[in-house]
Amino acid sequence: MTLELAVFYGFAAVLVLASLLMITVRNPVHAALSLVAAFFAAAVLWVLLEAEFLGIVLVLVYVGAVMVLFLFVVMTLDLNVSQLREGFVRYLPIGGLVALVMGAGMIWVLTRETVFERTTPLRAGADYNNTLAIGQVLYTEYVYPFEIAAVILLVAVIAAITLTLDPRRRRTSKSIDPAEAVKVRAKDRIKMVDLRQK
Repeated sequence: MTLELAVFYGFAAVLVLASLLMITVRNPVHAALSLVAAFFAAAVLWVLLEAEFLGIVLVLVYVGAVMVLFLFVVMTLDLNVSQLREGFVRYLPIGGLVALVMGAGMIWVLTRETVFERTTPLRAGADYNNTLAIGQVLYTEYVYPFEIAAVILLVAVIAAITLTLDPRRRRTSKSIDPAEAVKVRAKDRIKMVDLRQK
């Protein structure tokens, strides 16, 4: 067994284990940290496939930005985990059916020979630049989905900040009313004191 194959099997096992932990642990913070481990393992697999740009983007964007946002929301919302898990057993048959259908679809796609016949090899030569190829495809054919994803992430950040500042959820919120702030006059806020001795 070569070193590359050993690294692949090792990080593939880490990816599967972290994915299972993410959906089975009770603590939402532990689930988010398991997802971070899964992202790191997937990034190593991308690097092994010589798609270094995708591996680095997976770490920088998902681990560095999206997971920080998830952890921020989870820790500030004070979620009642026991209440969220009440309907788990009731919806388990539906979830299992959806999982079986998705698994059957993936097996059907992967066992078709035409999928691999149309696939071009990743290693296209010594002068091949996968970052340039991804950029050309991303900003020509997929520019609108790329921009829509950026807007969705922006809305998610604004929604997370808004949820933490909602005074109905948190009585200790220090949010201000912009209409009242505009009405403030300088003489109401500043008091001039003469410090000279008389």
